[in-house]
Amino acid sequence: MNSRMLMSILAVVCLDPEIRPLPGLNDFIELSADPMGAADPSITGGMTMSDSHVTSGNYASTTEGIIESGPYKGSTSQPTSPSVAPSTAAASRLARPASDSQTESGRVKAQSKAGAVVLADDLKNPAMEKLELVRKWSINTYKCTRQILSEKLGRGSRTVDLELEAQIDILRDNKRKYEHVVKLAQTLASQLFQMVQTQRQLGDAFADLSLKSPELHEEFGFNADTQKLLSKNGETLLGAINFFIASVNTLVDKTIEDTMINIKQYETARVEYDAYRTDLEELNLGPRDATTVPKIEQSQQLFQMHREKYEKMRNDVSVKLKFLEENKVKVLHNQLILFHNAIAAYYAGNQQQLEQTLKQFHIKLKLPGGDSPSWLEEQH
Repeated sequence: MNSRMLMSILAVVCLDPEIRPLPGLNDFIELSADPMGAADPSITGGMTMSDSHVTSGNYASTTEGIIESGPYKGSTSQPTSPSVAPSTAAASRLARPASDSQTESGRVKAQSKAGAVVLADDLKNPAMEKLELVRKWSINTYKCTRQILSEKLGRGSRTVDLELEAQIDILRDNKRKYEHVVKLAQTLASQLFQMVQTQRQLGDAFADLSLKSPELHEEFGFNADTQKLLSKNGETLLGAINFFIASVNTLVDKTIEDTMINIKQYETARVEYDAYRTDLEELNLGPRDATTVPKIEQSQQLFQMHREKYEKMRNDVSVKLKFLEENKVKVLHNQLILFHNAIAAYYAGNQQQLEQTLKQFHIKLKLPGGDSPSWLEEQH
């Protein structure tokens, strides 16, 4: 059976409404009509002979055309392939420049991909800045810790200013001794306060007995006056001791402590300077190539920066120690004279000298209950 006879039989079968076309018959017809060329399966696959033409229209969907079905209208001798009407959307898309197409495809890709957003370089991110600060702090802490451990183990070298270090050691030793003196003076003031309270109570008891014992009126009266005088002088001495404690405490806790803070900053700067100096020396001992040269230059800059910081802190501490020594001598000179004169006048029983000492240093007694009269005095 030749090809013409086969095509005629198939055409008759397809045109007969009572005969249901077989699946894939259209593909077979097109292959038979053009045995040398293969039809596109995306267009002809799954279509019957009743699928005759495609119309296009402007729709909101992504489809460029709508396939309409209808009775086959064509020649009975030759089957016609499906006709595609022109689409305005497709034509406009083909007429666009290549740059617009690339831009649109880039937008579609950007919308379809949910990736990390990359910001511009000029936009500063606070989180990144904090992360950078933490990174620098970690590197600096590591270098300083390594330097301190190497110094304690005797493997590393440290920069030492012999004169300044000696002054710092003397200041620390004096600070400990001054704190000990303050504690002892506070103990003395506490005990003196208890003694003054006891003397005052004892004087009140003697005064009461002098009133109730006519035969011993004078003896109890003398002892009452003596204890009252001692308690009054003790309050005056207590005021002088408290002033001495407050002044020395201010010297230790504020003036000297402020200098100690500068000394700690100086020591931190010295450790950083030695750490970056050691790092630079290690890099200089290694080979020089394209990789190590930038590291050496960066290390040189950091070393120079910490060197300037160390020298500045060293000069500040030297000046601070000088002014501290002058202030310390002046303060302690006056306070030691006050303490000596007050103690000497108290134990000598010289009330006028004791009061004169307090006036000399502008000390005003502010003891709670010191000016209140006793019960016996209120009775009189």
